[in-house]
Amino acid sequence: MGLWNFAKSVGAKIFGASEASAATPETLKKEAEKHGLDMSGVDVKVEGDKIKLSGKALSTEEAEKIILALGNTVGVATVESELAVTKEADASKFYTVEKGDTLWKIAEEQYGKGKGAKHTIIFEANKPMLSHPDKIYPGQVLRIPPLA
Repeated sequence: MGLWNFAKSVGAKIFGASEASAATPETLKKEAEKHGLDMSGVDVKVEGDKIKLSGKALSTEEAEKIILALGNTVGVATVESELAVTKEADASKFYTVEKGDTLWKIAEEQYGKGKGAKHTIIFEANKPMLSHPDKIYPGQVLRIPPLA
C-alpha cells in the first residue's frame, strides 16, 4: 500500500512509546483492537519510530484505519504498509490537520467549495479514532474517502 508520514510528537500516548520510538508491536496491536479493528491477520514490526505492517486486512477501509490508528500515536514517524486486502475499494486520501482546521473546512478544501456539509463523511470515515467532529488536532492524519 505504501509509506505514510506522521508527526511523531502528537497523537495517542500509549504505554511504552516515547517521542524517540513507537510502542511495542503487542501494545500497538492492542491500540488498534481498542478501536474495533481486526488485527488477527496483521503482523506489526517496530524499528525505532517506524512501523512496518504486513499480512492481510479485511478491506481497503480497514487497512487505512489500521494505518491511522497506529500512525496517530506518539513515537510513530512513519508507517510502511504491505497489507493485502480481501475486499478492494477506492483508496482514500490522507490529510494532515493544520492549526485552525475544522472538518467543515477540510471538506471544503478536499471536496470543493460549497461541500462543507460533507464533513460528516470525513468524521464517519475516521471513527472510532475520532469521537467527536470538533476533536481534531494539528498533526493528526485523517482519511478523506472519495465521494460516491
